[in-house]
Amino acid sequence: MLIGEVARRSGVSARMLRHYESLGLVRPSGRTGSGYREYSGQDIRRIFHIESLRSLGLSLRDIGRALDEPGFAPSELVGDLIRRAHERITAETELLTRLRRIDAADPAGWEDVLRAVALLQALTSNSAGTRQRAALSSVDQVPVPVEALVEAALSETEPNVAGALRWALARSGDDGPALLAEGLGSPVAEVRERAVRSLAEMPGDKATTYLRHALTGPDPAVGGYAALALGTLGVADAVPVLIDMIAEGRNDTDAADALSVLASDTAAADRIAAGLVDRLAQAATGAPARGRLTQAMAAVPGPKASRALAELSHDEDRAVALTATYVLRLREAR
Repeated sequence: MLIGEVARRSGVSARMLRHYESLGLVRPSGRTGSGYREYSGQDIRRIFHIESLRSLGLSLRDIGRALDEPGFAPSELVGDLIRRAHERITAETELLTRLRRIDAADPAGWEDVLRAVALLQALTSNSAGTRQRAALSSVDQVPVPVEALVEAALSETEPNVAGALRWALARSGDDGPALLAEGLGSPVAEVRERAVRSLAEMPGDKATTYLRHALTGPDPAVGGYAALALGTLGVADAVPVLIDMIAEGRNDTDAADALSVLASDTAAADRIAAGLVDRLAQAATGAPARGRLTQAMAAVPGPKASRALAELSHDEDRAVALTATYVLRLREAR
């Protein structure tokens, strides 16, 4: 078969076939009487083998080795191709994300595009100061898309930068809560905590709704973070989880502080006192837990808490009795 016919049937141009010949990949098995290249059936099969390997991303050099070296193992080369493909996909995905975020900033001109690029790059800087300045300036300059702020907030480890990012998110519009709520399902505990902290500073009912859902979710850690956030916001639904946290010794000091905020409301104070009393009465509540629960009662005003403390001052557990007596004396002094 002559080169033109091979090119037509294989889809490989005559120019590329000549290039393959110059590299020694495919040499026509014969020549016609006029000196034209003539390809055998075996030559054509080799061409198709070359094209198949090219479709995997192999270089022509590696293709030659694969076809001609009997001991050439494909496993290492294929593994390398997989790694390089992942790198290309990651790079292209990052570029696509960056372009979408610039487009979302709705730049009016190239100066706005450049400012948006600079801010997006600054949010991923190795310098905490640079990241913090980018977060603070994202409100006043070209707005940074909320997706970028959420991604930065969920990955930030520096407290000052995290605070700046939460401040920027609180001023970023209505899309922030839904995007932050996705972080509640992260497999990384630190990310879940950052999501809750950020939601706690977002204005509006949407953020509070997501925090309420997190209270009863399958992850106790997320529920605890949500309870602390809701407690500081004055949401009484957090009371049972906060009491559980105190009894279990899980962020119990913060949980007691959140209960004290909620206890500023008279109705909530009675509910908190009742919940603490019920937990104290449970047979499974051990001595250390009873001590923590009694201490938490100190921050709860009202007659219900006072009556509970009076009874606890005679508790058979000496530590609990002494704590309750001390708290009662402080109340009388006030």
